[in-house]
Amino acid sequence: MTTTATTDPPADAAADRRRWLALAVVMTASFMDLVDVTIVNIAMPSIRKDIGASFSTLQWITEGYALAFAAGLITGGRLGDIYGRRRVFLLGMSGFTLASMLCGIAGDPQLLVAARVLQGATAALMVPQVLAIVHATFPAHERGKVFGMFGAIVGLGAVSGPILGALLTQWNLFGLEWRPIFLVNLPVGIAGLLLGRRYIQESRAPQALKLDLVGVALATCGLLMLLYPLTQGRELGWPLWGFASMGGSVLVFAAFVAYERYKTRKDGSPLVELSLFKVKSFAAGIGIEVAFGIACGVFFLIWTLYMQIGLGWSALRAGLTGIPFSLAVSAAAGLSVQKLVPRFGRKVLQAGALSMAAGVLLYIWESGHYGTKIASWQMALPLVVMGLGMGLIVAPLTETVLAEVPKEHSGSASGLINTTQQLGNAVGLGLVSVVFFDAVDEGAVARGRAGEAFGDAFRHGMWWVAGVLGLVLALMFALPRRTAAVQGGPGGPGSSGEGAAGDTVPAQQQAKEPASVA
Repeated sequence: MTTTATTDPPADAAADRRRWLALAVVMTASFMDLVDVTIVNIAMPSIRKDIGASFSTLQWITEGYALAFAAGLITGGRLGDIYGRRRVFLLGMSGFTLASMLCGIAGDPQLLVAARVLQGATAALMVPQVLAIVHATFPAHERGKVFGMFGAIVGLGAVSGPILGALLTQWNLFGLEWRPIFLVNLPVGIAGLLLGRRYIQESRAPQALKLDLVGVALATCGLLMLLYPLTQGRELGWPLWGFASMGGSVLVFAAFVAYERYKTRKDGSPLVELSLFKVKSFAAGIGIEVAFGIACGVFFLIWTLYMQIGLGWSALRAGLTGIPFSLAVSAAAGLSVQKLVPRFGRKVLQAGALSMAAGVLLYIWESGHYGTKIASWQMALPLVVMGLGMGLIVAPLTETVLAEVPKEHSGSASGLINTTQQLGNAVGLGLVSVVFFDAVDEGAVARGRAGEAFGDAFRHGMWWVAGVLGLVLALMFALPRRTAAVQGGPGGPGSSGEGAAGDTVPAQQQAKEPASVA
């Protein structure tokens, strides 16, 4: 699988001020995606109370989005290459806006889950076009400035999402409870569509890769066979068919691998370039991405439930409690890329994993020591330690994983990295049933001791997070000791990594903060 190569935009395009309005539109779309992921967790208890959602349904509200987004990322990028990035971007933005409206008016849990899946699928059409549009619109000498802006947007989305969600939920605008967290996308999306139609220039890849819809179907089917019984099993009493489904998913994944080999021989356009896994550091890096996504998926959901249902905190208090974490992530991310990784290499990522694990263990101790009397300021220390660790990992990880991948495969490898980030998050959300809800003492909840029951379950889940971070640390020893210095700031919107106009999108500028960063 190869990336396409095109020339820089012509000089007259570089001088056209209209491109900055186009940039504002695509940056707004990236911000919508980032905020929509982080904004939902904080509103979970309000959603549960308002429409009677079960705990497994709460998992699917976030898990469904992550799964649909991951399954469609690479295909969304290829659709833009084939049919036009502007066209597919506007289609994705239209669908995302419509899905946001459906989320906001959903009257029962099942409709809300379906609308969230649609939201994730349309985001997978919209988001991969962003960097491709930038490469088709801006000459090389201006892209550094543009990617710096994207880094700022990532940081702003990570910090503002939970706060915005908390405020909109707390204010209960027009008696709509949690619904404004989705409805706020409507005016933004409509404005983006009108401006996008006028200012974004159309572009295509001259030699776009073909679609692999069979590969997408097999991968999605295998994941659903694994995640559905994992998520629903607890509420259904762990039926035999659930274990059969999870076992059958192995066969489906085997069929997926066989088909990808056939697709490679047939036309060289598989969904996943399997030859990449012959590179030891890349294979280990994919394992790190999945494991790290699992840890994040578990932590952010159980953390929200612990604070709001267990401790009885308001959405606003829970949102404000997370600010030190978000600020620490942003600060460490910038420092790691600009100063630390060029000097210390993979040791920076290993220090990040150790720091995150230390923060988790400190959080476990504080939660047990202070019990239901724990205060927000007492949570600040473990959250800052965890945030610093995450920042040391998320910014340089993609560049490090790609260091030994042949240049001609860097676009495909980047797309796979971004996809596995989302898949890991979806698996982590599915595991919440096992690592958290199974540990909740229903008897204690019935006796009015929900705080103690959820606190015990939170600590149980956090031990799992610590264990997964230990796996992340072990896999990091397979990464290259050193990588080339990273140019530009951390973070940019997620991208399929394939078919971006111009030279291959720099890996570091493709990296995206974990989907559930609070």
